[in-house]
Amino acid sequence: MSDTSVDADEVRHVATLARVDLDDEEFEEFAGQFADILTYFDALDEVPEVDAETELVNVMRPDEVRESLAQEEALANAAETEDGFFKGPKVS
Repeated sequence: MSDTSVDADEVRHVATLARVDLDDEEFEEFAGQFADILTYFDALDEVPEVDAETELVNVMRPDEVRESLAQEEALANAAETEDGFFKGPKVS
């Protein structure tokens, strides 16, 4: 069993740091969800370890160069562009 729990105050602190607006009901709701997640992690701790050699297989395909969109085509549906790049909102 996990000896750490998440309460509404901790959720409030993290929401403040992340600049996420939550109401009091949501702080309690997320605290409950975090408690559920920690319970699931506790269940994983109870899974016995298996002593076996892992066989690693590369499942990635090799990189290959293929035709792609021209820059103008890629930017055609963008809301805003600047100097040939996507322009997004400022993040402070």
